[in-house]
Amino acid sequence: MSLLIKEIVEDVQYITEAKEDGEGKDYYIEGIIMQGDIKNRNGRMYPKEILANEVKRYNETYVLKNRAYGELGHPAGPTINLDRVSHMFTELKQDGSNIVGRAKVMDTPMGKIVKNIMDEDGTLGISSRGMGSIKQNKNGIMEVQKDFMLATAGDIVADPSAPDAFVKGVMEGVDWIYDVASSSWEVANTFDEIEEEIKQTAKVSTAELEVKAAALFEKFVRSLTK
Repeated sequence: MSLLIKEIVEDVQYITEAKEDGEGKDYYIEGIIMQGDIKNRNGRMYPKEILANEVKRYNETYVLKNRAYGELGHPAGPTINLDRVSHMFTELKQDGSNIVGRAKVMDTPMGKIVKNIMDEDGTLGISSRGMGSIKQNKNGIMEVQKDFMLATAGDIVADPSAPDAFVKGVMEGVDWIYDVASSSWEVANTFDEIEEEIKQTAKVSTAELEVKAAALFEKFVRSLTK
């Protein structure tokens, strides 16, 4: 079973560099994207060797071909939505057990939003997005397996807390399949109704959110037994 796996890093650096023609400046975001051989705050561990292999594949397939795109926001699936692309990774490398990335903010509609946030000293984070299976190891830690593949080295996010965290938790429990005919990832089971209700939690108060989250989680669990 392939799951949508996301890891959020909030400690990223903003960098601006003067353009070669002297007109304006380029915007970059860089920092540690993923960490290997340690249990992260989501309770998962990525073996260093698996990350190394995936970085090599991602560089060859995406970075070196100038198509290592990332989006602004929290996409619900593994597909890159070109209308929401805000940045492009120009470098992805292994530094010990860590994966370090550098991305150039693009002059797209979403990229301009990111640039404005950076100009106003706003806080942003990076959320990697990949597909793969996980298995509990002998130490009881959920370990990412060899089939792990990055959809993007990172999306730019502003608020990794609830309700986005709740959406992430539910969507990670969904079984995804690759449709060869349409060359796209699809949800193996239908959770459209639940997902839409989850998105609506952004419009309620914290107290209401807790009640809504509990009810939706119960509904989600019931759907798994049908």
